Amino acid sequence: MAAGRGGLEHGCIMHTDRGSEYTSDEFRTEIGKLRMRQSMGRVGSCYDNVAAESWFAILKAEIGTSMWETREAARADVFRYVEVEYNRSRLRRHPEYGYVTPLETRSLLRQNLAPAA
Repeated sequence: MAAGRGGLEHGCIMHTDRGSEYTSDEFRTEIGKLRMRQSMGRVGSCYDNVAAESWFAILKAEIGTSMWETREAARADVFRYVEVEYNRSRLRRHPEYGYVTPLETRSLLRQNLAPAA
């Protein structure tokens, strides 16, 4: 979905566990077509998934774990939360910029990476 929306930089990293779907030749081929790099957690190490587990804990706390009537309804609810609430209004502490939204963080980082005019 992220690749389809655009904005992925060439060489960005896709981190997964070692599930068979992620170690398959088909998946690795697709990662290559998208010009991404693949990263996998170590066998038996729970610490590799801390960021993902933290994110899903936030998501479950914010939208709950209720049963949606359809898969599309669940996807729409998650999309709304991520794109409207989380990225645009939920403040996160950033060491350099103070309390900003994830969207503001990306914008500030792009500005700092842009060459001076």
